[in-house]
Amino acid sequence: MFAMTLATLLVLAQLASSHAGAPPAAAVESPTTAGGLSWNLPKGWAGAPASSMRVATYRTPAAAGDPEGGEVAVFYFGPGQGGGIDANVERWFSQMTPEAGSRKPSRSQTKVGDILVTLCTAEGTYTGAMGMGGAPSAPKKGFTLEGAIAEGSGGAVFFKLTGPKKSVAKAKAAFDALVKSLKRAP
Repeated sequence: MFAMTLATLLVLAQLASSHAGAPPAAAVESPTTAGGLSWNLPKGWAGAPASSMRVATYRTPAAAGDPEGGEVAVFYFGPGQGGGIDANVERWFSQMTPEAGSRKPSRSQTKVGDILVTLCTAEGTYTGAMGMGGAPSAPKKGFTLEGAIAEGSGGAVFFKLTGPKKSVAKAKAAFDALVKSLKRAP
């Protein structure tokens, strides 16, 4: 019995020491082109694994006190695919349940060169996240969503930044810089 307990403790000690202080997962190379558009990836953002629906996923650093940083999901479905811009903005807004003190959802349009971009923002409890296997994850209070839908020559490209309010505020200037970097891909 003593030998089995000692062996178990040794295995557990080995597992703990092999995982202690382990560096975070390496950043993944993420594309910066889709739908006839290209953009610059902001410094400090890390590529993360994409999915069958995403062209790219980027992670933004967490603000002090936040349990996690932001996530930028980039979607491109092809010419004429993915639904209209209005429908997507409304769907994104529906993923945010307003909380006391939240700003009202808003949207606007801008141009980056000759590229028309629809911008939107919403705050509240985020209910649009997906967990393992594509199942919805638990609602996340105190979140912000910043969105940009750029009209490329090959169809709309959707950029959606979500995360804790302070982390998204910290990433906002970089998100705006990504949008301002949009250009027609050669």
